[in-house]
Order: sequence, then structure tokens, then C-alpha cells
Amino acid sequence: MDSKTAAVTMRNITKRFGPVVANDKVWLNIYRGEILALLGENGSGKTTLMNMLSGIYFPDEGEIQIDGKDVVIRSPKDAFALGIGMIHQHFKLVDVLTAAENIVLGLPGKLDLKAASDKIRSICDAYGFEVDPNQKIYDMSVSQKQTVEIVKVLYRGADILILDEPTAVLTPQETDKLFTVLRNMRDDGKAVVIITHKMHEVEALSDRVAVLRHGQFIGDMPTAKTNAQEMTNMMVGHPVTLNIDRPEPVDPKPRIEVKGLTVRSIDGILKLDDVSFTANSGEILGIAGISGCGQKELLEAIAGLQPVEAGSIRYIEDDGRGEELIGKDPLSIQQMGVSLSFVPEDRLGMGLVGNMDLADNMMLRSFRRGRGIFTDRKSPHKLAETVVQELEVSTPSVATPVRRLSGGNVQKVLVGREIASAPTVLLTAYAVRGLDINSSYTIYDLINKQKAAGVAVIYVGEDLDVLLELADRILVLCGGKVSGIVPGRGAKKRDVGMMMTKLGGNAHEQ
Repeated sequence: MDSKTAAVTMRNITKRFGPVVANDKVWLNIYRGEILALLGENGSGKTTLMNMLSGIYFPDEGEIQIDGKDVVIRSPKDAFALGIGMIHQHFKLVDVLTAAENIVLGLPGKLDLKAASDKIRSICDAYGFEVDPNQKIYDMSVSQKQTVEIVKVLYRGADILILDEPTAVLTPQETDKLFTVLRNMRDDGKAVVIITHKMHEVEALSDRVAVLRHGQFIGDMPTAKTNAQEMTNMMVGHPVTLNIDRPEPVDPKPRIEVKGLTVRSIDGILKLDDVSFTANSGEILGIAGISGCGQKELLEAIAGLQPVEAGSIRYIEDDGRGEELIGKDPLSIQQMGVSLSFVPEDRLGMGLVGNMDLADNMMLRSFRRGRGIFTDRKSPHKLAETVVQELEVSTPSVATPVRRLSGGNVQKVLVGREIASAPTVLLTAYAVRGLDINSSYTIYDLINKQKAAGVAVIYVGEDLDVLLELADRILVLCGGKVSGIVPGRGAKKRDVGMMMTKLGGNAHEQ
């Protein structure tokens, strides 16, 4: 592909954040008419590199060329003027506005919503999108919101598109639709870059892969001439086993019993509707569902963080005695002798304090064990060092504020701290979201060790392939209701996907 002019050429791109070198003399070509997968471990510099191309950051060294001409990109506005658009993992939409209003928001000139809607429909027809220009964002599914974000950059003339973890919260059916659209865009001559950690998607979608490691460009190759194992080895720098173990459940006994659980949001919206299930000790219960179907509320209700309208949540002791958890806050649950750990979806909002260092964040779990007015600072510091070493957290030291770490490294700190508390129940919401493949497998191994130790693990996941490999049973939520509980072994991915979208039937408890 080097025989033709690249749409984008990045040469010797270097970006530093204090002492951390996020990108180190990176060279990268991006061509029109191809889908490039940008791969690398957490902290390897993928998103930083693309943020410089999209105008969010400015490189400390190096140069960028568009169609062979030197350019300077100091803002997203500069990037748009050059035909570059980035669709971020977290959508930047105004919920109370329509799709059309969001798409034209901030554009100069007189507002003509009818003309805008006509142009939006023509873009949708050209690439196979399904967008109602007049629909409010708050009435849309996650995949519809993502579609609006893509149409927004196309509307503004982008022909170089960057998508950061585009399938993170999509069902298999929604992912298939997105892939069809991206292939249509490629065939129309657009340059498409995807940042993803899902190897099966890289193999299915991309034409070429480029690998970064520790901020440096390692190499690129046609996707057809490589495989998941080779790509992973390049990312990590050494051979990695890509098998998720699933040992048999260890003496499973009921540990958490949920009956008729009904939960409403603060504004009265029904989030969980008559949900019932049992989570057993020595077992991993996977929770599947599209984003916003009640997963967050379910885990928070069990952890004592979410008010409950109706139903029961009982913690079952080994001798069969049950204790009701509803109406109790996390401290009260702990004082009951219930050892429960929660890895929330919102890492820095609920799990960790961004301005505190790693050691102090460990202390959030143990400060009450101090004597009198004194807290134990030695043990949390040692635990922080252990987590950094065992989970390979990329950080200058345990004295570094958590907010300075990449998202994946923040997740490692949180998961490591919660598992270290030796729970009998482990609740995890998207434990590997944003983690590279090597780190993800480390977390899967840690979760399996908890299972082997007799812990009841409730694992909310977004990657169905992983859920089907890791979980012993999978509870499927759809619109706040249980649409079925299926065995992890033997369940078909498309069937579970159908159950997540009201298209499948119910499955009985297994």
C-alpha cells in the first residue's frame, strides 16, 4: 500500500505527559479504502496518537501530512476542516435534543432543520444507517446514539474516521450492522481506523493492523496474513495463552438469593422489573444485556447502594440461614459479617478517588482497621505494590495519583483492591472494559481463582464471547426483565443476543 499516497502520514510523533512518554517517535500511514485496526496494550499510546490526529492533543515532536501535504492540527475544528472525525467511546450528545439538532449543533450559518434532515437521510441511505432525524437522543438505544455520532462526523465532511472501542456496548446483531456500515464506508473510499481489544472483531473487519507497544510503533501487516495469537504476541512482546479456563463449579451452594426485585430510578423510571435468580458459591453467574437494561441497578441493589421498591435480596450462610440485605447500606452489610466486594462500572466516580494515590486508594478498604484515631498506612502501601507488580499496572510509583493512570490501569487497581479483600461475594461490572487482551486474561484468571476459593461471582460483561467462555450460567436482562437464564456451556451467541433484544424467547433456569 506504500506505493500510493497515504490519506494520513504521521512521522516521528512524540507526546509526553510529564515524565511519561505516551508516544515515542511513532510512524503510521492510514489509507483510503481500508479499515485499519490500531492495537496495543493499555497505556501503549493508541488513543493518545489518534487524539493528536483529531486535534485533542498537539504533538511535542513530529509532523502530520494529509494527502502528502504538511498540516498543523491544533483543535478538533482544524481536524474537521481536514476531513478527520473521531467517534469516542463516550458519546458527546445532548439528550434533550433530536438527532438532527445534535448533528448540526455548533455549525456556522443559519439553522435549517428541514435541509439538515434531508441531508442526514441521504447519508443514511448511502451507507445503510437507520436514523430518525426527529427522534430525541434520550429515546434512543446505545447503538442508535453511536449511529448519530458517526452520521455527525460524515455530515461535517469527514472522510477519515476514527472509532474508539466502537462495539463496547453493542449486541452481536448491532455489531454486525455496524460492520456492514463500516465496510460500505471503506468501499466508498473512506479511511477508517478502529481502536479495539477484541481480536475476533479485528480478524472479521479490518484490512490491516498496526501495533503499538509502550508508546512505540512495532509494525503493521495485512490482517489476512496474521492471526490473533501473532497480534497478541506483538502487542505484549512475548507469547500469551489465549484460552479462558472454566473449571467446574466448586461445591456450589446458594449464596445470594434475589426474588421479585423491582427498582426505579430517582426520576421514577422502572429499571428492574420482578427480577429473580440465585447466585451460587464457587460459581460465576454472568449477566448479559445491552447497556442500560438494569445491570448497574442490580449490582448496586445487592451492594446496598440502590433503593429498592419491592422484592428480597438474601445472603445465604453455609448452614442455610438467610439474612435480608435490602434496607442496609454497605457498612451495615459489612458489619453483619457479609464479605462483599463491588467493582462498579464508574471507576473514578464510585470505585476510586482520582486525586488520591494508589496506596491511599487501597486504604479506603481498610482504614477502619486502624487503632483509635490512627490508620494503618503500611499495609495499604504494601498491597498497592503487590497489585502493581502482579497486575502489571503501568505507573511511576504507588504515590502517583490514580487520575494520572490510563483507564485500563485504573481498572487493574480497582479490581486488585477488591479481590484482595477476600470476599465471599464478588460483584463486577465490566471488569475488563478498556483492558488490553493480556490484562483481560489476567483478570479472568483472578476471577477463576475466586471461584475456586468458593466465592460467588456475579460478572456483568459486554463481550458475549467472553461470557460464554467464562460463566457457568448466564442471566439475560432485557428492558429490566429476566428474559432467560442459560448455561454458559452450550449456549449459542446469537440466541443470547436475540434474548437481549426482545427477539428471543425465555429460557428456564438451569
